[in-house]
Amino acid sequence: MKDTLISQSDIDFNHQLRTFKEKAISGAGLTEKEAQLIVETPNLKLLDLLAAANDIREKFFGRYIDLCAIVNAKSGACSEDCAFCAQSAHFKTKISVYPLLDKETILKKAEEAKNGGVSRFSIVTSGKRINKRDLIVIGSLFHNIRRIGLLPCASLGTLSKDELQFLKEEGLDRYHHNIESSERFFPMICSTHSYKERIRTIENALSVGLSVCSGGIFGMGETWEDRIDMALLLKDLNVSYIPVNFLIPIEGTPLALKEMLHPFEALKIICLFRFMLPNKSIRICGGRVQVLKEFHSLIFMAGADSILTGNYLTTIGRTFADDYALIRSHDLLPVSHKN
Repeated sequence: MKDTLISQSDIDFNHQLRTFKEKAISGAGLTEKEAQLIVETPNLKLLDLLAAANDIREKFFGRYIDLCAIVNAKSGACSEDCAFCAQSAHFKTKISVYPLLDKETILKKAEEAKNGGVSRFSIVTSGKRINKRDLIVIGSLFHNIRRIGLLPCASLGTLSKDELQFLKEEGLDRYHHNIESSERFFPMICSTHSYKERIRTIENALSVGLSVCSGGIFGMGETWEDRIDMALLLKDLNVSYIPVNFLIPIEGTPLALKEMLHPFEALKIICLFRFMLPNKSIRICGGRVQVLKEFHSLIFMAGADSILTGNYLTTIGRTFADDYALIRSHDLLPVSHKN
């Protein structure tokens, strides 16, 4: 008599995973308790988890991958002390510091992104909030970005309802403002502003009719409980787009000696957010190449339907051509090819 190759624990895991996948595909997402069971998936079962997350992504996003690019339009000299950030004036890091770029330079970056197959372009500035003069300059660019054929996004700090309404009337499509981590962990990485301030900005953007992109950085020392709490909060806020960044320790910052996440843990984070927020766009951003290494190509199977392409704020990313080739290797297509 042959030994059985499938244990009862395997049968139980497969049944549980199938149940969770069906629940996610229904659009419900997982509860906190159910999410904890996803976290406990053994590495030997990671491929099964990836396959289920891939099915959820396909249900809501089909074969299409959204590409977003950014321009670091104002760099460094930030008054805030976010422990992960090279742009903080509190730390000595080797980055370029400069005021708001001129309009021509920003629009040139937008043209490059459009030629690279990108569908969204975001103007990002350092600092707690943009000043009024720069706000008006940036607002004047949105109609040009739309004329190029891109949807305009912006990340300009903690803005009021009136400021966000102004940007919307100027043509802004989406506002980006990360919560970074859970409310419980946030004081460990920032002391110069509160978590409630970040939530207020998101609520302000939503209240004026902007779509909102908000997520965070993983690998800063947070727990799985923090990650689950993040996903639950983003669901409650009804944020539509969730950027997932993986910490790249930067010399001169308080997290400079932090060890990077293991690739399997990073993939499991993507899976967790796909199961918990099944119909929301999950965009993989900073650190994806450095952290995932040879497993980088599995991000779409893990549930990602979007990537930030090109360079990031203070670190090198990937070329548009390399990311286009990655998408095609999975028999997928950029959203810009839709219709």
